[in-house]
Amino acid sequence: MGRAGAAELSVVDSDAGRVRAFLFEQLDIRGAWVWLGATWRDMIAGRDYPQAALELLGQLAGVTTLIAANLKQTGRLTFQLRGEGSIPLLVMDCDDRLRLRGMARAAPGVSAGPLSELLGSGALTLTLETSDMREPYQSHVPLQGDTLAAAFEHYLAQSEQLPTRLWLAADRDAAAGLFLQALPGAAARDADGWNRVQHLAGTVRADELLGLGAVALVGRLFPEEDVRLFDPRPVDYHCPYDPAKIYAMLRSIGRSECEAILAEHGEIRVHDDICNHEYALDAAMVAALFK
Repeated sequence: MGRAGAAELSVVDSDAGRVRAFLFEQLDIRGAWVWLGATWRDMIAGRDYPQAALELLGQLAGVTTLIAANLKQTGRLTFQLRGEGSIPLLVMDCDDRLRLRGMARAAPGVSAGPLSELLGSGALTLTLETSDMREPYQSHVPLQGDTLAAAFEHYLAQSEQLPTRLWLAADRDAAAGLFLQALPGAAARDADGWNRVQHLAGTVRADELLGLGAVALVGRLFPEEDVRLFDPRPVDYHCPYDPAKIYAMLRSIGRSECEAILAEHGEIRVHDDICNHEYALDAAMVAALFK
């Protein structure tokens, strides 16, 4: 392997989330690796997700980070996967500073299976907000493929018009992913390059994605290629308490509706699904909202 940067033993030496881009110098093919440790565990803390939902959400966290790492302006992207299956909703949100948050809805005891069975017929929706946009951009594509990686390969092939491959893995301790994309002109540089790199990457195992650092993984998969690894970027879980958001929502539904809820329940309780925070307001707090 060519210029690979500083020595790296494995991701277990650092428990922080990381994303690291790399480039095949002689092939016009780019790639990226992501690994989420404490970032991922913080996201699922206090949530009793079935294993199938947990793995899909972790894979979504990985691919969302890989795509968000390419944001060129200040902004935020959100992916929603909606369907009619036993896991009807997956949501992941990441900003240009790689601050991540997300959630899933799943039937209790759902078991592993193809994506088409777990989510059923549905759609993948991207919402993109950047500093140079007057209003958010949205795109929708039908869910296609039996894995989350296949669904995003289809989405990226449509949206970016570039050949793209993804490998994703997640368990309760970590989530990880590997991304490859052929740049325009890659075939002119090396007619067999894209096929060769895909074949080599296809040998990766889930335990390698979850247990090896970028240098070790790239060196294992592409030992004969000239690969330049760029500096890693940290990825954090960021979902703080935000009472102002809840107060604005309550004001929007109106005083009479809030007072009706108080009369029936004695308080207003609001659960923020994506951050897993609970907000409770008594009569005095609600009255203060409408002063």
